Amino acid sequence: MTTPKTVPTLDDVIAALEAAYPPALAESWDSVGLVAGDPADEVRKVVVAVDATEAVVDEALATGAQLLLVHHPLLLRGVDTVGAHTPKGALLHRLIRGGCALYSAHTNADRADPGVSDALAAALGLVDTRPLVPIPDRATDKWVVTVPATDTVRVREALFAAGAGELGDYRDCSWTVTGDGQFRPMPGANPALGSVGAVEHVREDRVEVIAPRTARTRLLSALRAAHPYEEPAFDVFETVDFPGRRGLGRIGTLPQPTTLRAFTARVADALPRTEWGVRAAGDPDRIVQTVAVCGGSGDSLLATVSRLGADAYVTADLRHHPADEHLRTGGPALVDVAHWASEQPWCAQAKDVLDARFSGVDGWDVRVTDLRTDPWTVACH
Repeated sequence: MTTPKTVPTLDDVIAALEAAYPPALAESWDSVGLVAGDPADEVRKVVVAVDATEAVVDEALATGAQLLLVHHPLLLRGVDTVGAHTPKGALLHRLIRGGCALYSAHTNADRADPGVSDALAAALGLVDTRPLVPIPDRATDKWVVTVPATDTVRVREALFAAGAGELGDYRDCSWTVTGDGQFRPMPGANPALGSVGAVEHVREDRVEVIAPRTARTRLLSALRAAHPYEEPAFDVFETVDFPGRRGLGRIGTLPQPTTLRAFTARVADALPRTEWGVRAAGDPDRIVQTVAVCGGSGDSLLATVSRLGADAYVTADLRHHPADEHLRTGGPALVDVAHWASEQPWCAQAKDVLDARFSGVDGWDVRVTDLRTDPWTVACH
């Protein structure tokens, strides 16, 4: 990729972020993307954090950042005011007055490749990782359209223009075979060929193309507009969704096996310190080599890590009853860390995404905050 020399706009930076963390990967309940800021403004300085806390906003403004990039959305739940009299509204007003945009990459970063769990896996030294819950790289349909041979080119080009015919690095891909079509227009029909009441035989092409499943409405509109028939004949088949590299969590292996006791210490050394600390559930002498991880709250994946045969599972926010029931059924050992600590390694990954695109810009500077935004401040043992 060519590194730009001109100062990027916020819109340019967002494009780079959304190429790495596509918003379409986000959960339906999530709120990701630009929260505040003018896409036309120039950006040279960025601060990356897990949370947009008051201290993080102070740092962003003090360092002259034009963008604060965070993992957790500031406005995840619906609000009816962002007035400065509210805690979150006050932060937004300060950012806007200070010329600093706010952007969040949340569950889209969780599911990306690489994403939040890749950063956690790398921090723990895991290799040969794959998703715990993979999602297809691209959900597609096969469209099969029959069209008079005289109109095939026009219809095929219309389908291509609507987004069909892409296979990896190839475009305008289709397959065509010729056969004989037959139909009888009934009273009320306005046939492009033939006459009402008479059977018509037509030399037709069967055209097959692959298209994104999300483009169905667009393709149907293009097909009806380009096809000469009043009632085009077509089929749409959903293709098999093969799992890709994107998805929630990761599972991989340690280069060398170790005990749960030693692995827990390894996790504690690898992640930033928190009052929550690092705790494990299971036989301390259990041998651990295959490890599953999920940045953030991961107890919804307990059954998944058991099925995949992990020796240990590293995640955050584990609750007593689900953890106890999981261990009673012989599931992997559990290593519970602070939510913030499990996601903080992503900040360096996001910095690398932006540096790879814009490091050649004069004055370009991406700073990962050293501030701990974990809410827990006191622990007594």
